[in-house]
Amino acid sequence: MKELIAQGAEAKIYRHSQSNKAIIIKERVSKNYRIKELDEKIRKSRTKREINILEKSVKIINVPKILAKSEFSISMEYINGDKIADCLDECNDKDRIKICKLIGKEVALLHNNNIIHGDLTTSNMILKDNKVYFIDFGLGFIDHKIEHKAVDLHLLRQALESKHFKHYKSSFEAVIDSYKENSNNSEAIFKRLDIVEGRGRYKNKKKS
Repeated sequence: MKELIAQGAEAKIYRHSQSNKAIIIKERVSKNYRIKELDEKIRKSRTKREINILEKSVKIINVPKILAKSEFSISMEYINGDKIADCLDECNDKDRIKICKLIGKEVALLHNNNIIHGDLTTSNMILKDNKVYFIDFGLGFIDHKIEHKAVDLHLLRQALESKHFKHYKSSFEAVIDSYKENSNNSEAIFKRLDIVEGRGRYKNKKKS
């Protein structure tokens, strides 16, 4: 029996027991406001793109392995760990910095292979056996542009600042230090990150 554990605008996430083993099933839901043929085309395209990214990423970093796939759904291994969003603030400083360095390393490895996650938050990372697993590549894509890599880091900075504000500065510094150690183009990416964040500060200034 499938158990609905999460639902977003694009998909429903189920946990299902198969041969006494839990698996995750991600099903892209149809949109009644879209023409049927267009809706199916969009859902197929996005599912195919996510499958492609997961299959590339699993060779590089820790992500759930794909167990089965169809036009509109992906069955994946269930990572039975703790969401980093829920456990990072509870860690002692040493463990928290270690986790953040793992995050920085894995983001750098993705970017080295031109994989953009698109939704880098600690809610999309799971800690299991001292490893960080990245999940939900639904907004991900493959592109070599530095701009996209900088935006990925900007989103991660925002996520840490809003969700983990008590330790935000040292946490993000650990991410950045590790990213630089593992990135093949960190200097250009961080120059672009300054520009991306400058745009954000300008927009906020205009609003105020």
